[in-house]
Amino acid sequence: MGKPALNVLWLQSGGCGGCSLSLLCADTADFRGQLRQIGINLIGHPALTLESGQESLAVLADCLSGRVKLHALCIEGAVLRGPEGSGRFHMLAGTQEPMLQWIQRLSAVAEHVLAIGSCAAFGGISAAGSNPTDACGLQYEGDHAGGLLGGTWRSRAGLPVINVAGCPTHPGWVLETLAALADPHGLLPAQLDALGRPRFYSDQLVHHGCTRNEYYEYKASAESPGELGCMMEHMGCKGTQAHADCNIRLWNGEGSCVRAGYACISCTEPGFEEPGHRFDQTPKVAGIPIGLPTDMHKAWFVALASLSKSATPKRVKLNATSKHMLVAPSIKKTRLK
Repeated sequence: MGKPALNVLWLQSGGCGGCSLSLLCADTADFRGQLRQIGINLIGHPALTLESGQESLAVLADCLSGRVKLHALCIEGAVLRGPEGSGRFHMLAGTQEPMLQWIQRLSAVAEHVLAIGSCAAFGGISAAGSNPTDACGLQYEGDHAGGLLGGTWRSRAGLPVINVAGCPTHPGWVLETLAALADPHGLLPAQLDALGRPRFYSDQLVHHGCTRNEYYEYKASAESPGELGCMMEHMGCKGTQAHADCNIRLWNGEGSCVRAGYACISCTEPGFEEPGHRFDQTPKVAGIPIGLPTDMHKAWFVALASLSKSATPKRVKLNATSKHMLVAPSIKKTRLK
């Protein structure tokens, strides 16, 4: 007799719903069938389950009473605590009670709690600017532990909030995390990074697998939108710092931000929404980008950049500032050496 299906309840708080839309782009023609295949029973979702109105509230009541075992509570969107901590900026329809109170009660009975997307994880876009709604993440405010549940909170399974961060989050990250929880061996604390993100994607960098890596190696940089060169030096790309596998696990099986010509804005990281500069510009001091690649000392980067630029092939240099390939790689004789 196999392990019972993992009951998953998904609620939407203060956000755009983009993570749910992203989830529908999972690489399958039979989304519900894929959930069943990995042992997931989606017992509630505002858009993806049939229950609505009083039927949806009955599902929540069954979870709170224990009549239905709540294995995983997924929260999409930031928690809106305003005004003045009352939570009344976001009331759960049909209950006259703030969503934050429902999240607190359901979190207390859930075996696992997942923050789906950077808003739910860290506050994200919902907490940007003056943050008039007092938005926060479930267990973080930016990169500071706290949020709605508090930094020391642990689920019934003994884990902190599992932050499936991204704006939006990749459907594969969500499904693989849920599949890991449904697995008999479970998701151990060692498989989460220091910010509570699943390490199967957060131990990678967006830089890994980037199609512009040859330009990066030679520091052959794009200077305006649409050009083929590396976007780190001038166009604000943070792919060498952002923890995600976007260029390895492609979106919709074929794309990523940088492959589409957009700089990585590091949306899996806390505080990405307030970089202190335009997203399409790289801030510099004395001509050196402030945001250097992860683990690289400034002196080494300056030395490497100088050497790389002096050795840049003409083909790479010309193509970097073009919107189309001008010079193709040369053809050598057979028996390459």
